[in-house]
Amino acid sequence: MITLLVLALVSLSLADSFDEAYSDLSHHRTIYILENGPRLSVVTEQSKVVSRRGGNATLPCTFHRDPSSAPNPKLRIKWTKLTSDYLKEIDVFVAMGFHRKSYGRFHGRVHLQQASENDASLVITEITLEDYGKYKCEVIDGLEDDTGVVSLDLQGVVFPYFPRLGRYNMNFLDAERVCREQDAIMASFEQLYEAWRGGLDWCNAGWLSDGSVQYPITKPREPCGGKNTVPGVRNYGMRDKEKNRYDVFCFTSNFKGRFYYLIHPSKLTYEEAVQACQKDGAQIAKVGQMYAAWKLLGYDRCDAGWLADGSVRYPISRPRRRCSPNEAAVRFSGFPDKKQKLYGVYCYKGHN
Repeated sequence: MITLLVLALVSLSLADSFDEAYSDLSHHRTIYILENGPRLSVVTEQSKVVSRRGGNATLPCTFHRDPSSAPNPKLRIKWTKLTSDYLKEIDVFVAMGFHRKSYGRFHGRVHLQQASENDASLVITEITLEDYGKYKCEVIDGLEDDTGVVSLDLQGVVFPYFPRLGRYNMNFLDAERVCREQDAIMASFEQLYEAWRGGLDWCNAGWLSDGSVQYPITKPREPCGGKNTVPGVRNYGMRDKEKNRYDVFCFTSNFKGRFYYLIHPSKLTYEEAVQACQKDGAQIAKVGQMYAAWKLLGYDRCDAGWLADGSVRYPISRPRRRCSPNEAAVRFSGFPDKKQKLYGVYCYKGHN
């Protein structure tokens, strides 16, 4: 009898504790407990897939249904792309039964792999710089749904950029535009972080694609956050996209074409440089194309030449005396007077 009384008191104590801990729960709410797990689950075998501009990529995604569930001809597979600030989703591809639809700039470039009946993997062809980012795979089976996220990374190079106007002259929209003009896109934090790990050191703050302003330091020094600080990516945080003005970090990847220094009998003004490339069946090269050729192809040339933005630069992949003796780098000679006849020119000839 005493044992039963003790058990009853313990039960009442536990009940009181539960009521106290969950006093905010509505009394009419029903809590369901799934004994056999979810009826639908989505699995992404890789969290990241790496490709390059112009290449193809398969973003893995498979789903598993409850074996006891009847076939559902209206089962829906939907792929979306997450924006860099994660505030929006961009429609990429939807499949339901025999119906297929691709959206926007993905139209005609995406399809399902369908290696099996449970394969929802997305194949992207002719990858562009803008395809970089995170993608969500969503499977909807009646009242059940589940999602998975896969990142598409690109081989490439991050480079700092400021225009002829000088440093700290661009708001966010200006920064987006100038990157596009240089055959590039705004870099993400992840891309800048990887570039920092690879040795990028730059003391001027620049916009990133998520609206933050940051800069990478590998060699701490007084003008760049202090000489007693640790190396790292310095972060100014999120800034006003219209009012605040900084430089920008751009990202570019492989290109289908030929980047080259035009052999010419004399030095050229800017306009003469533009015309010389056109006469050779090409266009004056962009800053992003020089960085891609330097980083991804090992292009090396110790001749300063005009580029499309009116700057003069030259790429050195093999440091040597008089040609960037201390480091492999794209050397920057400034934005000289376009009428000066002191430089050669770098051209770019695209391949279809």
